Amino acid sequence: MTYRISPLEKEQFQPLFEMDEEQLAAIGAVRMQAKADAGYPCRISLRDAAKGESLILLNHVSHDVATPYRSAFAIFLREDAEQAAPLVDTLPPVFEGRPISLRGFDARGMMCQAQLALPGEADTKILALFANPDVAYIHAHNAARGCFAARIDRTGEDE
Repeated sequence: MTYRISPLEKEQFQPLFEMDEEQLAAIGAVRMQAKADAGYPCRISLRDAAKGESLILLNHVSHDVATPYRSAFAIFLREDAEQAAPLVDTLPPVFEGRPISLRGFDARGMMCQAQLALPGEADTKILALFANPDVAYIHAHNAARGCFAARIDRTGEDE
C-alpha cells in the first residue's frame, strides 16, 4: 500500500498575501516574522519557515465535516512559499523532528483510530493506520500545539 501527503493549495490563500495588517486583523489573521529556523511550519510548502521569513497566521478549517470531529485551528503560511507537490510514500520536511498526531477518519468523517508518531515513526504509524480498512484518510497534526499539518490519503491498489 502507498499513501499521498497533500499540502494546502497556495492559490486558495493568495488573497491573504495581498491584504494589509488591518484587513488581516478584520478576519482574525496576522502577518508576522519567523523568530527561528524551526517552529513555523508552512502548510503550503510543507517545510518550516526560516528565521526572518514573513508568514501569515490564520485560523483554518482543516476538517470541514458535519460530525463532532469538524476542526479548525491556527496554521502558518509562508508568504513566499513555493507550492509543494503531493508526496507519495515520502514524509515532508515539516514532519521531521517533531511528534505528530495522526488521526484516522472513516468515509463519514468520524475518527476511528489515532496514533502518536514520535520523530522517526510517522511512516510506520501511517501504514499501521491504513492497515485498518475503516480508515479512509488521515489528518496529521503537530502534537504539541495541535495545529493541522497535512492530509494523508491512500493511493495505489488498496484504494
